[in-house]
Amino acid sequence: MKNSPLFLRAGAALLALAGVLWNQQVYPPGEGVQLGRLPHRWITGGPRCMEVPDWQVHEYNPDFYILRQSGCTHFEKPFLYLIFGKEKAMLMDTGAGVNDVARIVFQTIAKWGERNKRSAMPLLVMHSHAHGDHIAGDKQFQNLPNVTFVAASVPELEKAFAIRPYPTGIGLIDLGGRKLDVIPIPGHEDNAVALYDRQTGILLSGDNLYPGRLSVRNWDAYVASAKRLTDFTEGKVITHVLGTHIEQKRTPFSDYVRGTLYQPEEHELALSRGHLLEWNDALQRSKDKPALLAMRDFTVIPRQGPRP
Repeated sequence: MKNSPLFLRAGAALLALAGVLWNQQVYPPGEGVQLGRLPHRWITGGPRCMEVPDWQVHEYNPDFYILRQSGCTHFEKPFLYLIFGKEKAMLMDTGAGVNDVARIVFQTIAKWGERNKRSAMPLLVMHSHAHGDHIAGDKQFQNLPNVTFVAASVPELEKAFAIRPYPTGIGLIDLGGRKLDVIPIPGHEDNAVALYDRQTGILLSGDNLYPGRLSVRNWDAYVASAKRLTDFTEGKVITHVLGTHIEQKRTPFSDYVRGTLYQPEEHELALSRGHLLEWNDALQRSKDKPALLAMRDFTVIPRQGPRP
C-alpha cells in the first residue's frame, strides 16, 4: 500500500504543499500577518454623479485604509493608501486633478485618533511615482506642521528611505512597530517605488502592476524592475498585490477605454503573487524586444515619449 502509485502521489503532493507553506513564511519570521477585508465592488463614478461621494474610504483593517477618488472628480479614479503605525501614519499618493484629499485624509486620521485615544498623529506623505494623477494634491500637505513630505524624486527617495544604491537597493519606512520595505521600480516612471507592508503582507505596486493597461516608458528598466520586485517577494507572505488603478473589466482580456468615468463591471482591485509571477515571466521572455503583452487581467503596453 505504501508503495502504491496513489500513495506516492499523495505524499508528493503533501511535500509540495509543505514547500509552498515554508516558502510563504511570515517576513520577518514571527511578526505575524494582520488580515483585512476588501469590498466586492468599488464606487467608480456615476451614473448619477450628484449621488456619488468624491472619495470612498474603505477600512481594510483598523490600521490600513484604502481611499478611492471618484471618477466624477477625475477619470483616472486613483487609489491612495493610508497606513498607521504606533508613532506615525503614512499616505501614499495625493490624487488627481483638483481635489480635497487633505480634508478626507485628516478626517480619517482624526477618527482613527478618537478610536485609539491619540490626540495627534504625525503624517508621512510619499508617492508611488511622479505622474500628475498621483501628486495633484501635494500642495495641500507641503509645509504643514506634523507632516513630513517626501517628493517623488530619486534624490528625495534616496535620502528619506536610505535607498543605496538606487535602484537596486531596498529602503525602509518605520511607522513605529510597523515596517514597510521600499522597492525602486522605475520603468513606467523614473521615480516609481513599490511598498511591502510586513504587517499585512500587502504589496503596493503603483502603476507598474494593476488590472488594466500597464504603460511602459523605459522597457529595459521596467523589465529589470519586474524581476527585482518578484525576487523580493520570494519567501514572503503576499496576501494581495494592490495597484493604483482599475481599468480592466471582469471579462478577461477586456478593458474600459481611457476616460471612462463609470465602470460598473470593473475588475477587482487585488491581484495575487501568481499575477506577479505571470507578469514577470512574460516580461523576461520578451526582455530583449519591447512588445505588447496581453494577459487575462492586464496588458503591458510599450510606449515612447512623454506621458500624455
